[in-house]
This record gives sequence, structure tokens and C-alpha cells, in this order.
Amino acid sequence: MKGDNLNVILTKLKNDSDYYGTYGKKWLSNSDIYSLLNDPKSFRQEQKTTKAMIEGSYLHTAMLEPEKLESFQIVDMASRNSKLYKEAVFESKEDILLLQSEVDNIQKCIDAMKGNLDFCDAIYESGNLFEVPRIQNILGQEFKGKADIVSVNSERLIDIKTTSNIKDFKYSAKKYNYDSQAYIYQCLFDMPLSFYVVDKTTHQLGVFDPSADFLMRGKEKVQQAIEIYTKFYSDGGLEDIDQYIAYETL
Repeated sequence: MKGDNLNVILTKLKNDSDYYGTYGKKWLSNSDIYSLLNDPKSFRQEQKTTKAMIEGSYLHTAMLEPEKLESFQIVDMASRNSKLYKEAVFESKEDILLLQSEVDNIQKCIDAMKGNLDFCDAIYESGNLFEVPRIQNILGQEFKGKADIVSVNSERLIDIKTTSNIKDFKYSAKKYNYDSQAYIYQCLFDMPLSFYVVDKTTHQLGVFDPSADFLMRGKEKVQQAIEIYTKFYSDGGLEDIDQYIAYETL
């Protein structure tokens, strides 16, 4: 259990600063899958916050933990090219700040989800738990995950996603490793997972349930990532990451 008992671990991982910080790096997560498969040399190197990341964080916070919205600094400026914006970023010591126009569009996504009876009822069903951490040994390695929504009564997980084109979500789900996420989370919680998706442009909603093939592809990605991690980064890893070569048949 990485030095602490399970209750202590889960309590700490409930806190974002521990989950995403040094403490949480004791466990692998789905975010590690992307770097291990696509750029192993960048594994767990500090990366700057992107516009998509902060928009997604704001939406999740507004939907599930609105009491934490005060932590977001929002600037009412036309663009990020202005001197005033650059000064605000410098003073905040953040990588990027949300523009008011972006928050307004996120609010439209939130309104679309809350305004749809089926969506809203599923997300806010009585007994639902939000931002629930869990750890588990998966395929020989310790993993962590934090579920957006655990629906206790329906015995399933709900993960909220945004997309730039909901018609292409099935393709972006593969690109952004939602397949490995679904596999990992279903192992962690022993519940099926559904993606509740909102289109950032049209605000159209969609519910996407992983198929057996989707989950199998996710498992294969996790297996491949673990092989790279074990070879180059685990305590028993003997090889230098600079010797890594990607092999693929075209």
C-alpha cells in the first residue's frame, strides 16, 4: 500500500494536490499511458497547462465541485496577445488563465448538460459520489484513478468529457486513450463506465458505452505501457531511456 494504510491513501488522493503531486506519483495512472506509449522520454516530466486542460478542469469543477471555482482566475480580455493578459499571467504564476469568453462557452456546455433531464438525472442521481479515488494492482503494477461520478444505485461510473466534434468522438476516444482509461477504471472500481459527452461547439450531448473491443484495446495499451515502464523506469529497470526505439509495422 505504498507505506500508508488504504484509508489514509484514499483520503490523501481525494486532495488534488496529493493526487497530482509527488505523493500520487507512487502509482501509475491513465495519464501516464499517453507519455509511455507516445514519448517515453517525457514520462512524468513537468508539462505546461494547456487551454484544453484548464477548460476541462473548470467544467468538471463547475459540475461536480462548484465550491472550488474560486480557485480559477478569470480575465475579461479579448485575447491572450494583449499586454494586460501577459501581465496577469505573470502575476498569477500560472501557465494560462481562462478568458471570460471561454468561461461563457463552458457555461453553455454546463447549461446543456443540466438542462437535459436524462443527463442531469444520471449525473446527480441520489447517492452519487463525486471525485472518488481508488488504487488497485492491474497487470502487476499499482494504478490510481479518480472517478468523476460513482453511481452507487446504478452501479456504474460516469466520466464527463468534452469534444470539439461529437460525431468524431469514437475516433478521438482512441486518440486520447479513453479506451485505456475505461479499462483501468473498470478494474479499479469493478463497475462499467459510460462517457457522458458534450460538444463544445454545438453543445450536443452524447452517451458512449465502451464495447468489449474498446476495452480490449485499452488493456493492450496498458500492457504495452507497463512493458515500457518496467524496462526503463521501474526499480528493477536496467535500460537507459535514451536507448528506446519505437517499432511499428506500417
